[in-house]
Amino acid sequence: MPQIPPSALAALRPLSTPILAMAAVIALSNVLVQHPINAWLTWGAFSFPLVFLVTDLTNRTLGPASARRVAWFGFALAVAVSLALAPWRIALASGTAFIVSQVLDIAMFNRLRRLSWWKAPLIGSLVASVFDTAVFFFLAFAGTDLDWTLLTAGDLGVKFAMAVLLLAPYRVLLPRLQAWSAA
Repeated sequence: MPQIPPSALAALRPLSTPILAMAAVIALSNVLVQHPINAWLTWGAFSFPLVFLVTDLTNRTLGPASARRVAWFGFALAVAVSLALAPWRIALASGTAFIVSQVLDIAMFNRLRRLSWWKAPLIGSLVASVFDTAVFFFLAFAGTDLDWTLLTAGDLGVKFAMAVLLLAPYRVLLPRLQAWSAA
């Protein structure tokens, strides 16, 4: 088994909290998406937007390279956990949609990071949510009994509302996470 150099482990230490948070949110969302609230919404719509909060806080605090590391490590952990907690189709759809939307969110955030504090996380999350939702629901539910187009619309509406609501914790948590960059 190959050894991981101590310097590589030390570089990942400040990312351990966001990586674990990312994996936990995705695994939870993959379970919750299996439980509809009604014909147009699942419980997963409320938990999944937290991944954008984790990514945006990491991006603002540690930069886009660290945010990409968190996305890729979170992706790998989440897919592994999701395969144990959810049907394979949901786990793979989630992983595909997740990594596409995370790469897009990181790029959008980076492009907008010099604007007002709220614009980069809000616009990045909104744009990435459109892609995440479309890719996930198509791959997870196309060809099943569920009306995935109706679920897509409901999910996207909640993600848009959550993107606005999550600006408050973003603003509150950001100054407290400056310690990440010192680690």
